[in-house]
Amino acid sequence: MASPSFTKKHPMYRGIRCRSNKWVSEIREPRKSTRIWLGTYPTPEMAAAAYDVAALALKGGDAVLNFPNFVSSYPVPASSSSVDIRNAAAAAAASLRKADQQSSTSTVNDYVEFIDEEALLNMPNLLVDMAEGMMVSPPRMNSPPSDESPVNSDAESLWSYY
Repeated sequence: MASPSFTKKHPMYRGIRCRSNKWVSEIREPRKSTRIWLGTYPTPEMAAAAYDVAALALKGGDAVLNFPNFVSSYPVPASSSSVDIRNAAAAAAASLRKADQQSSTSTVNDYVEFIDEEALLNMPNLLVDMAEGMMVSPPRMNSPPSDESPVNSDAESLWSYY
């Protein structure tokens, strides 16, 4: 039996574990002690999809799946033999990888547009204007005292009303 440092269960996905930086998937056959090896995959999602296909084939609608929303897109094994289940599981993992590659490619293509913020904000002139504004002295406030200023209050203050 492998030590815990070499084999690690995934905290979220069922039926997979990490071995030597790769993800392996297998499933126990119902009412038997044997397991069906589903393969080794580079990502946990691929291994989890392989497990889902095998779980559906062996347990039907009672299967607990990693990706229940993908059920309609999963391939159906030609029979209940371990070879057919393994082949369908590998096909599901491969289709998930293709979908990931296509979505990452489309994401890269979505962000090709470049906006020149310096031109948009007129940045060179904005910085010059700000620097010039910092060199100007503040305006002088030399206004004559008004009748309402504290200087002309005849020693009356706010505190006299307390």
